[in-house]
Amino acid sequence: MIKAGVIGAGGYAGVNLVSLLLRHPEVELKWVVSEEAHKGKKMSELFPHLTDICDLACGTLDDMAKLAKQADVIFLALPHGIALNYVPDILKTGAKVVDLGADYRFNDEAVFKKWYKVEHKDKEVFKSAVFGLPELFKDQIKKAKLIGNPGCYPTASILGAAPLIKQGLVDPSAVMIDAKSGVSGAGRGVKLITLYCERNDGTMAYNVTGHRHMGEVDHILSRLAGGPVATTFVPHLVPQTRGILTTIYGKLKKPAKTAGLMELYKKFYKGQPFVRVYPTPCTKSVWFTNYCDIGVEVNEEKDTVIVTSAIDNLIKGASGQAIQNMNLIFGLDETKGLEQIGVFP
Repeated sequence: MIKAGVIGAGGYAGVNLVSLLLRHPEVELKWVVSEEAHKGKKMSELFPHLTDICDLACGTLDDMAKLAKQADVIFLALPHGIALNYVPDILKTGAKVVDLGADYRFNDEAVFKKWYKVEHKDKEVFKSAVFGLPELFKDQIKKAKLIGNPGCYPTASILGAAPLIKQGLVDPSAVMIDAKSGVSGAGRGVKLITLYCERNDGTMAYNVTGHRHMGEVDHILSRLAGGPVATTFVPHLVPQTRGILTTIYGKLKKPAKTAGLMELYKKFYKGQPFVRVYPTPCTKSVWFTNYCDIGVEVNEEKDTVIVTSAIDNLIKGASGQAIQNMNLIFGLDETKGLEQIGVFP
């Protein structure tokens, strides 16, 4: 059995991770860590849906020196700038690390500093991290000790755009991404824009010109293209709990038809168990699953391709993808523990 620990278990991504690990047939969840206010409290106290299922008591980051030695893999679900203070020491214990935060998603220090205003203390550890998007970097993930788990918006955006960018089918300077997320993507903390009266019956754009995930999207798509890719990325909050729908617009370099590009996407993602290609994806179809559903259509009159991609932001966009990465690191089938079918209606 793989012994696992979760840091940040009190957040939405963290508790979804705990729930998935508890059902994983090859994993024993040894301990959980949360914020100081949760010290000593059982997970079932913080989350009543875990009553009679998980009574692990929460430790704190002060316990890490002892706890790290008890795990084969440690997941961190923390705000940016915190994990980098602990990951180097965790790795020295021999444990593998999957960081669900932003601290190890970039292999370029200048790009990371530009978007997150943080200096990395350990340059070698930073450079050793692998971007954990299995559909694109599976071979590297299998050999990795440290995974930078992608953000939720970037997961949907990159998977949706990757075939077009990789094949050089669209103008890389004019890719537009409209992304809509349920409010759980903003985390469990209290914020004005996520209060019920602010979001119920209301949809709004935010961070219109400078969302940090735009840097992650541009960075990875540029790696795939072998040259600069500049997206216009606009996120929106919509009045639903979970799910992300991205709509990606690209200017085709030469005429194409919907059927041809649908076939290209199916071929590109052949053998990838969590990508499904079909017309008009909906967030409802991927709730509580690790799937990314993708649809492609061409406006032939304007030589424009429109791609839609849907994920559950807390599963494929966070905890499920983290487990998919863990499975690959430990030589398991990547679908292990992630076989659940979506809830519908």
